[in-house]
Amino acid sequence: MYIGDYLARRALYSPEKLAFIDAGKQPALRLTFRQMNDRANRFATWLERVAHIRKGDRVAILARDGVEHLDCLFACGKLGAIHTALNWRLHARELAALVEKTTPAVLLYSSEFKDNVAIIDRETAGAPERIAHYLHLEEPGIEASQPFSVILQETSATPVSCESLTEEDTACLLFTGGTTGLPKGAMISHRMICWNAFNTVIHDLHHDDVYLCVFPLFHAGGLFAYLSSQVIFGNTTILTRQFDPVQVLDLIEREQVTVFAGVPTMYQMMTQAENWDRADLSSLRFCTSGGAPLPVPVIEHYTQAKGIRFKQGFGMTEFGPGLFALAPEDALRKAGSIGRANFFIDVRVLDEQNHPLGPHQIGELVLKGPSGFSGYFNDPSETAAVLDDAGWFHTGDLVYYDEEHYFFVADRKKDLFLSGGENVYPAEIEAALYKHPAVHLCAVVGVPDPRWGEAGKACVVLKPGSKTSGEELLGFLRERLAAYKVPKSVAFMESLPLSGMGKVLRRELRQKFVTS
Repeated sequence: MYIGDYLARRALYSPEKLAFIDAGKQPALRLTFRQMNDRANRFATWLERVAHIRKGDRVAILARDGVEHLDCLFACGKLGAIHTALNWRLHARELAALVEKTTPAVLLYSSEFKDNVAIIDRETAGAPERIAHYLHLEEPGIEASQPFSVILQETSATPVSCESLTEEDTACLLFTGGTTGLPKGAMISHRMICWNAFNTVIHDLHHDDVYLCVFPLFHAGGLFAYLSSQVIFGNTTILTRQFDPVQVLDLIEREQVTVFAGVPTMYQMMTQAENWDRADLSSLRFCTSGGAPLPVPVIEHYTQAKGIRFKQGFGMTEFGPGLFALAPEDALRKAGSIGRANFFIDVRVLDEQNHPLGPHQIGELVLKGPSGFSGYFNDPSETAAVLDDAGWFHTGDLVYYDEEHYFFVADRKKDLFLSGGENVYPAEIEAALYKHPAVHLCAVVGVPDPRWGEAGKACVVLKPGSKTSGEELLGFLRERLAAYKVPKSVAFMESLPLSGMGKVLRRELRQKFVTS
């Protein structure tokens, strides 16, 4: 099986090559491709024989980064099942809603989230297709939960495969913020994974690269920006439990890391780490920055202090995830640009009538090519809203390009803002705010923040005669939303700026708080 079973093919070519270092374990767990393939075969066998998982079934995981995410991903690939990585930053009720929508039969979880798992189990108790098997990674959290470690120790490592699997079958679901509230499950096909590897190798990777991954493995940036390509190439990848600037600097030096990727906030935090001055980063071929424009002073600091060459990029869950890349030699010359489109991606900039635009004309970015997603899981209306009849994916991002075909983002999706590299969708926060009895009108916008890049500000008009405080409203939201979605501040207003159609003019709100 040449599609899906990436580990078996790599284990055939280079079985004793070091595949992964899980630096989140104590001591660090070092696994070859043969050992990783054995683990995936054991878990796949258990899924098939005990949990009766078949092609197209979902297997979910709720845990911080670690090799278990990859055990799940690659075991699902062998069976043709669908790896479903849940965002542990979400509120337990949000997670329960996603479980009800995707109906996984198995859930792996770490003890850190056992309370959330108990809520998921309770909230989905009446669902016709509820979770049948809970597997704990450290200690049990709910009744009848089974230890994942025992499965890996006691189950046969006999090879498992799904001969009917094709490149168009879904490998995993990755959740991207929903403009109407609940995150949407983007269907990532095996075709998408393979073509992303082509794009990544052409622009970035060499044989024997060592990549340090600090992105969450429930993100496309974690699973697929470099990691999946590293497996196909037979290279070594290092995992951390979560981003720690001191640990990152130590790992780069100790493990002779050649490729590192992060968001601007991470790079700024690393310069403030206690070991920054003494850190030897000379092994790095380049660093990649994404999620937001990397400030020129940060580029200059890394270049002067450590001799670092920066690549910058732009991507999204539904496509790539790598879409554009800005080469290191252009980091200052084309500062603010997301670069040029990756090799196997077709891009256009369209006006409101879907007519192509020329250089320096701002329009919507649309994409086409084999590294695009297959739609949103069980959500045909959302899929139809972004994929047109000709197969173009409409991003909603406003961009322009120059005469050299370097692209620039003029504005993000109408409502979306980025906080610490995470997508935050105001409509979801506003829906929760409207449940408060004192709220009459509200709008949430992203405003500049020195730590997170952007932070949410809730603009609220109270009902006549009602009283509340900003802290009360924020506490109300903390009970309903993931922490990173909760705004950092509240502004009480007499009215909100509205268009003739009655829509909130968010740009005016942003300008008010950016300039005030």
